[in-house]
Amino acid sequence: MAVVVANMIGTGVFTSLGFQLVDIQSPLVLMALWIIGGLTALCGALTYAELGAALPRSGGEYNFLTEIYHPAAGFVSGWVSATIGFAAPTALAAITFGKYLQAVVPSAPAVLAACILIVALTFAHATNRRSSSRVQSVFTVLKVLLIVLFCVLALAYANAWQPLEWVPESTDLRTMTGGAFAVALIFVNYAYTGWNAATYLTSELDAPTRSLPRVLGVGTLVVTVLYVLLNFTFLTVAPMDAMVGRVEVGYVAAEHAFGTRGGAVMGGVLALLLISTVSAMTLAGPRVLQVIGQDFAVFRPLARTTADGVPYVAILFQSALALVLILTASFETILVFAGFTLGLNTFFAVAGVFIVRRRIPIDRLPFRSPLYPLPALVYLVVTGWTLFYILKDRPNEGLWGLAVVAAGAVVYAVVKLVTRAIATEKEKGR
Repeated sequence: MAVVVANMIGTGVFTSLGFQLVDIQSPLVLMALWIIGGLTALCGALTYAELGAALPRSGGEYNFLTEIYHPAAGFVSGWVSATIGFAAPTALAAITFGKYLQAVVPSAPAVLAACILIVALTFAHATNRRSSSRVQSVFTVLKVLLIVLFCVLALAYANAWQPLEWVPESTDLRTMTGGAFAVALIFVNYAYTGWNAATYLTSELDAPTRSLPRVLGVGTLVVTVLYVLLNFTFLTVAPMDAMVGRVEVGYVAAEHAFGTRGGAVMGGVLALLLISTVSAMTLAGPRVLQVIGQDFAVFRPLARTTADGVPYVAILFQSALALVLILTASFETILVFAGFTLGLNTFFAVAGVFIVRRRIPIDRLPFRSPLYPLPALVYLVVTGWTLFYILKDRPNEGLWGLAVVAAGAVVYAVVKLVTRAIATEKEKGR
């Protein structure tokens, strides 16, 4: 549950509002964004709980798509997770950490701070499982407590609450069905990315068929409540004009609530919260690479573990990719690109629940998502809508995402050819 909460609460919620305010100024519509995003994530989590209980192996979408569709689909999914799925969010969280730290301490180089954070957490998680678990649990509890504390203090000590209009207006419905809302939902869905994190560690859970649904469901609900509370606080204590287009909206809100000095302190606290997100990504992501290494001889080094079972090579590889992204790409490009690619991954995984239901008798399923098929349908409709608008309004990032998928398919074909050639040579040698 700590991994789920920490993976979700991070870059998105501390940066998205600034992008949303560019086109949407209605507080009611803005809150609707976060509630719809939370419901969508919960629908996805319930579906993943059913898939994870029916197919209990670490690897997340890689495992699901391999078992449901074909090993090629699983490989492409693993390729996406290996190249973009965790390295990009890790890079974004580290960049945001650097930005918040720089807002508080202008002399602190943001890029260098981001790189140092990744290196430090890589060392923590690549040593042994016990220290890894302890680091994750401590940072996650600290994150939740600090968010609640920030909201309570900001609402209590702000000089004046902003004059927000919460009565629905005639234009709200039109806004919620238009392109601006769909594009804003892209950022919200990215903020909720991580609700599926526990499925990457399924094999390491005690009694996964019983615990996984609770972990995913409760973790997602906790994050939804925190997100709504946090964005309500941002809108209440700081004027919208001050946050439009700003990445560090949490710092802006803190500065308006507590003054310059108090804002600097709270900005530093918010920067510390992002350590947990980078930590969670560094913990969960390499497990996908580990499973790929177990299944494909070409990538066998990725499956290497310490005596304690920690996939240290995979952890080092993912962290190296994150460092490359930090040093070579912009924040917004990484976010939209990663959001589209990850959305494709989860879209096909959730769609696979219909195939699982046909293959496995319902009385043999360890867990059945309630109100089936409604959760899966809700997730597919909302996610499909956002993917369409990325291709329509941000074609460069969307096409690059499709290019990553296509590259994964090509690599799979090459791997199969090489594997077949090696097997043929061994047969000849006999």
